[in-house]
Amino acid sequence: MVATRKLAGAPISWGVCEVPGWGRQLPPERVLSEMARLGLTATELGPAGYLPRDGAGILAALEAHGLDLVGGFVPLVLHEHYARPALEQAASTAATLAAAGADVFVAALVLDEAWSRPRPLDDAEFGRLVENLAQVEAIASAEGLTLALHPHWDTLIETAQDVDRLLAATDTPWCLDTGHLLIGGVGPANFVADHGDRIVHVHLKDVDEQIAARLRGGELTLVQATQAGLFRPLGQGDAGIEAVMRRLDRHGYARWLVLEQDTAITGDEPPVGSGPVVDVAKSIDFLNALALEEEETVAPQ
Repeated sequence: MVATRKLAGAPISWGVCEVPGWGRQLPPERVLSEMARLGLTATELGPAGYLPRDGAGILAALEAHGLDLVGGFVPLVLHEHYARPALEQAASTAATLAAAGADVFVAALVLDEAWSRPRPLDDAEFGRLVENLAQVEAIASAEGLTLALHPHWDTLIETAQDVDRLLAATDTPWCLDTGHLLIGGVGPANFVADHGDRIVHVHLKDVDEQIAARLRGGELTLVQATQAGLFRPLGQGDAGIEAVMRRLDRHGYARWLVLEQDTAITGDEPPVGSGPVVDVAKSIDFLNALALEEEETVAPQ
């Protein structure tokens, strides 16, 4: 079912998320087996403790379904005076990811471990964040991992202004998250055009702009917006996924594409074969159709 792109899944597409109070967490056996049935051959890790906490355990859990590990999403508090806990967390997580065969350390910059709403950082706080982010990049590199900085709503890199400030202050590689960039006011295809050389990892999600506007305006929280249908199957929202893929291809991007359609599940567990897997299948079909169009376009006449 999956075309030739390096396409991976993510537990958050099944409602399994790092954000406190997100919703029902579907069991790993179900999530991993549904990934495999869709033809996916790799996944991101999911929140700490969802899969085993050691590299050997993660490998065993994934190998049972024919899956490899791409990387993991790691929220970190890096702007405070005392950043040792965050740096120790980064070192421990990087070692685990590397032992489990991952390629990428995906870092998000949060205000605190409770994911409180962000506030502007003063110059001293921002300077500490930049310095500590460089340390995280060195930690990841020492384990053979590539650091990818992830813009994300409800983090310190949330809006277009936040993105521009960090891009100017660092040379850190980035994760292109099409959904969270759009929510924050950044056109995803424009980001590829302007900063394609910084992109080392991609999270693909589509977004309903009308619901995103309600989120930006404070009418909804991120969880509420997600439950209201903020994230859509690829090609059914306003993130311009087709244009993003065209620009990534023109830029020569050949690393992982991760399907990350954030889902928040409330109520009973959906029956097997229904629920989140349906939207993931639609997104895979959309990407396969794009790949087929590209093949037909370049095929000799």
